[in-house]
Formats: sequence, C-alpha cells, structure tokens
Amino acid sequence: MRKKTVQDVDVTGKRVFLRVDFNVPMDNAGAISDDSRIKACLPTIKYLIDHDARVIICSHLGRPDGKVVESLRLTPVARRLSELLSKHVEALEDSVGPEVEAAVDKLKKGDVAFLENIRFHSEEEANGPNFAKALSQLADVFVNDAFGASHRAHASVVGVAKYLPAVSGFLMEKELEALSGALEIPKRPFAAMVGGAKVSGKLAVLENIVNKVDALLIGGGMAATFLKSMGYGVGNSMVENDWLDYARQLMEKAKSKSTKLLLPQDSVVAQNLEAGASTKTVPVTKIPDGWTIADIGPDTIQEFSTELKKCKTVVWNGPVGVFEIPEFAKGTYSLMKVLADLEATTVIGGGSTAEAVIEMGLADKMSHVSTGGGASLEFLEGRVLPGVAVLQDK
Repeated sequence: MRKKTVQDVDVTGKRVFLRVDFNVPMDNAGAISDDSRIKACLPTIKYLIDHDARVIICSHLGRPDGKVVESLRLTPVARRLSELLSKHVEALEDSVGPEVEAAVDKLKKGDVAFLENIRFHSEEEANGPNFAKALSQLADVFVNDAFGASHRAHASVVGVAKYLPAVSGFLMEKELEALSGALEIPKRPFAAMVGGAKVSGKLAVLENIVNKVDALLIGGGMAATFLKSMGYGVGNSMVENDWLDYARQLMEKAKSKSTKLLLPQDSVVAQNLEAGASTKTVPVTKIPDGWTIADIGPDTIQEFSTELKKCKTVVWNGPVGVFEIPEFAKGTYSLMKVLADLEATTVIGGGSTAEAVIEMGLADKMSHVSTGGGASLEFLEGRVLPGVAVLQDK
C-alpha cells in the first residue's frame, strides 16, 4: 500500500491543512495526561515548518456530538504543541468561518494555526460536503497524519480530499508500512496474539488473520467464549452464546490450515473484577461457579512465551487480562516483556494494548506501537480505511 507522502508534493510556501489525531487523554483538571499522540506527529509538523509551509492543524477531542463543550476545547493541546515545538501555535476559536479565514490569511511562512475541535460541528461526522469544502478553502494541500481517525469517513478525513491534493504525513506512512508489512510480507514464524473482552469485536480480525499466521494465541475475556464452546464451565465469565458455533468453526479452520491455535490452559479467577478481590489460579477445566476469568495463569504465560520466542513477526491486539487492575496484570505485562526482548518485528495494535506497553515503558522496545485503536483493528481485519483510500497513490 504505497501512498504519496508530504515529501512527494511541493509544500514550500503553501497553506497545508494537516489532519492529526490529538484526541489525547485529559485529567480532571483539564491537563494532558499522555502527550504521545502529539509527539508522534512532530516529524510531519517540523518538516512543514522547515519547508516554509503555512500549517493549519485540525483535530478532534472526545465526543462533543456537534456541540461546543467547554471541557473539550483544544487550547491545552495547542499550548502543549507550542511547548514541544518551542514555537508559538495560534489556537483559533473555531474551525470555519470569516474569523478563521482571516487568521489563516495572516499566517506567514512557517507559522502554525490550530483549529478548534472539529467535532463541535455536526457536519464533521456527517461528512457534510459544504463543510468539507469550507475546510478545503483554508488550504492548498491536504496532509493526513491522523491514522487513528482514518477509519471514519468524516469531512476533515475524507471530504477535504475531494477538493485538495491529499497525501500522507510521516506518522501515517509509518503506520501503513508497519501494519501492511507485518500482514503481507512477514518474516516467519508469524504469530498473532488477540485478546480483549469480546469475540464479536474481533470477529473480522480473527477471520482475516487465521489465514496468514503460523500461530494464533487467544487470551482475555474473549477466551471464555472459546472455552465454553469446548464444553468447559467458565463460572461468571462473560460468554457470547451467539458466537459459540463461530468459535468452534474458527478452531476447525485453524486446524485445517495447520495454524497452531493456543487457548489458555489455566486462569487467574476472581470473585469480582475489582482491586483487592479474592483470586486463585485454576486449570480452565475447573473454573468454579461464581468466579470470573481475570487473567491468564502461569502455565499459559509459559506456553505463550515459548511460542512467541520462536517467532520473527508478532502482531498483538488486545490485553490477555484485566491489566488495569494490578492483581490481573501479570499475564499482559509478562508477555510484553517477552516481546520487548525478541529479535523480531513486533507490532502492537492501538487502544488498550498500546496503553499497556506505554505504561510499562516498553514502547521503544517494540518495532511499532500503533496510535490507532479502531483504525488498527479495522486494518487488521483487512479493510481499506476511508481516510487512506482517498490519499494519492505513489
């Protein structure tokens, strides 16, 4: 998947509409608690500044549903970006309109303006053509560096590309190369580890990836559905009964393709999924009534670790336990440490898996940690993301 990048077009002196995903977590005081998404886009922003572009940055924050929500204004994000660039970033009070146009007209070469939360306008998520055209009139070139928002056919992601030449930023390029490289030309053995709460949320990923990998490791809450499909009792663990047949079919499909499919052999179970809860480790064949699967057990950690250590490519999407609670984090953190020590291509899907590896301080030990939760998931499903499809091909 070769798309033109910001280096393939002339941006010198041009007005560049730069879509980023600065949907960063904020604490109760309105301060940014993790600025990694901002830092990930700095190479693109600095490239544009160094080439005398007039940079108009666009992002969303949270889900304001087309209304102005004071707590979701982007002023703190613009302020943090200004600190990281050591350069003034002008935070505008809207994303379209005469005042925005006037502010953009005043930009000099290398200046940066930051539009207000694009989702304050309902036309953004509706991909309103008039809204997209209004955004496009602010610029000469469209650069999409928002991989994490590119699974959404929104005005600032897709609509603008109807009116402006559209290319990728360096973060987008990195995401596409890492994910497509792992799926299309992996060094083998190739394993995928898939976790998270629900089978239904990962159906398409499992269906797509079982055809590509040598080993498929399944953990997290979704393992309960597979275990029940095999006739085991899973206590109070959440089971998607509508997907029991699918779980059996996937296991048969893996067997027919000689893909090794590993499920937990033992589990840490708890009477409730809360800090300080009573826990014990049991074989998956003996999960007691009234107890809930909370993490993989030590035998499973050992088995999964042994399998991963054989691999030259590993893709991981979804934690194998409720890692947010310390008592149930050992499985996820143990396997993260295994991946950090591998001489292999290691690609971490976005969302909570990325949160875990960043929290552990191991992100720099991985080949790639995706900034896109839903976007990376849909990419692993084999789907073409709308925000990628509209970019010009090499």
